Amino acid sequence: MNSRLAAIPRLSYALFAVYLITMAIRSRSETTAAIVASSLLMFAFCWANASHLLGPRAATGFVIVATALGWFAEQMGVSYGWFFGEYVYTDVLGWRLGDVPAVIPLMWFSLCYTGYVVSNLIVLQSPKHGSNRFTDVVFMSFLAAMIVTAFDLGADPYMVYQLKAWVMTKTDGGWFGETLQGFVGWVGVSFVILLSVRLFMQKQVLRPAGDFGKWHALMPLSLYASAMVFQVLVGHPLETRAIAVFAMGIPILCALAGWRRWRRLPATLPVISPVSSDRLAHMPYR
Repeated sequence: MNSRLAAIPRLSYALFAVYLITMAIRSRSETTAAIVASSLLMFAFCWANASHLLGPRAATGFVIVATALGWFAEQMGVSYGWFFGEYVYTDVLGWRLGDVPAVIPLMWFSLCYTGYVVSNLIVLQSPKHGSNRFTDVVFMSFLAAMIVTAFDLGADPYMVYQLKAWVMTKTDGGWFGETLQGFVGWVGVSFVILLSVRLFMQKQVLRPAGDFGKWHALMPLSLYASAMVFQVLVGHPLETRAIAVFAMGIPILCALAGWRRWRRLPATLPVISPVSSDRLAHMPYR
């Protein structure tokens, strides 16, 4: 095993710790530097964790697909009002790639990767995807997209009205001034990213970097939970703080239950595919 790859688990722990420190700083004083730093740390942590969980090649593919599609969706949104409604970014989020702050595509990867792991833990009691049947892939992609959008329920109003990171053309939408179209766009774009990633991974042999301890699979779930805590503490408007507890808290608890069950399974227990499990269901008892 390459010593550099074996160091990835420790790297992910370190990045997550620094990310939490940066988020604590943000909770006291939101600045462009702190926002960009926390976004970059989240991205780096998710990439390292994905490399550990899925293997470097699959993780890099995930990054490329998510950032490319995320940037395209945002650029089309700013230019033509596609997906999310008409809006324009301010200078709060820093340097731009085209009309989109560079950290935004990185955030699309981080959120979609987190949704990918959380949805797998909920349904499969495993952090990795299972069945390659198209209907299963579509269902899991949609579930993960809903988990990503649950984060946005509180994040969007906060980013618009507290940080003023972007300005919506329509300011009298049905969700604390935000348009409901924006959430349709979040589900749709997240779904396309996650579906593309899952289809890409069907052709990949997942090779974890280093020994994959089951506690490491809890890290993306911890990241999602930290985002919920941040919204509960500083969310704006105030009502979104209570919404975050349920919108994000329910999938967190369901995923934690799945992780607890997966952690108790013997390391040598074979993975049973949906096809083989159907066959087992029709086998006679002895």
